[in-house]
Amino acid sequence: MNLKKYTSENNKVIQLYKNKWNRKWFIPLGILIFVLVVIVGIKYHVYHNYRVLSSSSNEDTQSSGYIPLGNNLLKYGDDGVYLLSRSQEILWNRTFVMSNPSVEVRGEQAVIYDKKGTKMFVLNQDKIISDMETKFPILQAEITEKGSVATILQDGEKTWINYYAPDGSIIAENQTRIENPGYPLDMAVSPNGENIVVSFLKVENSQLMTKVVFYNFGDSGQDKEDNIVAEYQYENLIVPQVIYLDNETVVAFRDDGYSIFKGTESPKEKVKESIKEEIVSTFHNEKYFGLVLKGREGEGFLLQLYAPSGKQMFSKKIKHEYQSVDISKERIIMCDGSDVKMYNLKGILKFDGVIDDGAVKNIFQMSPKHYIVISENGINTISLK
Repeated sequence: MNLKKYTSENNKVIQLYKNKWNRKWFIPLGILIFVLVVIVGIKYHVYHNYRVLSSSSNEDTQSSGYIPLGNNLLKYGDDGVYLLSRSQEILWNRTFVMSNPSVEVRGEQAVIYDKKGTKMFVLNQDKIISDMETKFPILQAEITEKGSVATILQDGEKTWINYYAPDGSIIAENQTRIENPGYPLDMAVSPNGENIVVSFLKVENSQLMTKVVFYNFGDSGQDKEDNIVAEYQYENLIVPQVIYLDNETVVAFRDDGYSIFKGTESPKEKVKESIKEEIVSTFHNEKYFGLVLKGREGEGFLLQLYAPSGKQMFSKKIKHEYQSVDISKERIIMCDGSDVKMYNLKGILKFDGVIDDGAVKNIFQMSPKHYIVISENGINTISLK
């Protein structure tokens, strides 16, 4: 046998096989690399411009407030309420007179109340459900997914935690005093309406103290005095804000951090986190809560997002100034006049641009690329590009 010839022919076979393998995998590998490049590009792409899909420059955005209600936009002011479509068409309206109208929305339900007045309306996308008149001035009102309303009412040195059915009838009345349990700083009601949490501030032995009180209006609270199922005290601390993320999760924002409570029958403090940095802002929706912390001198701010469990979703240093921060669907939106920054829920910058219609009051995300912008000169529905 000619070994040299055999080896040469064998090498040719091996080379042909290699070439065939290379051709077989070159195209799929190239496609995979292309797809990965596109995915990474989309993930980190930052929009800087937009196009206007519809505009309403005659809207009175200076003296009116706006908030999403379902797929539409609720406009409210001291003379009435209007439900607008995305193209700013009036679907229905109701006139009234209020000195300081305020609105809270939960799902498809909304409550409009006259802060420090006694007028209150419950409504949905279709109509006004009820027209209420309270005995005492309203300090705060919160609505549930079924349309019941929890309120804090001012009665001189006393306050009332009153709970109303959607038709305006009383579910429960609880009187509170400054000396015990204290003055109510904030209140929140669970989405299903079974629980209410209130943060009370009081002075005891010349020291400030905050008491977080949980009320249950289901079976668990029926045999409890004033329906109270749990209380927590914080000495020398203020708890200016409490929120319900879901029916079993409460976040209490302390001036030195936050606490997370779990449960309905007897809520327990599951997380107590202390934060050294100054808390500048808080924001939340029905799924997450966030903080903006003041960085060290000259280092701007720290933007953080948390899950209901307390797990940190991200922590991002930002150096730009801002006047407002909010979360709308899948975007954290920070505005400074007409300058707007939008981050996704992983802290990745998705929009960095200027809105041409003047200072921005609110921005609401309608879909991944579509937004309603309320500015000082009108309302625009925009698409990022």
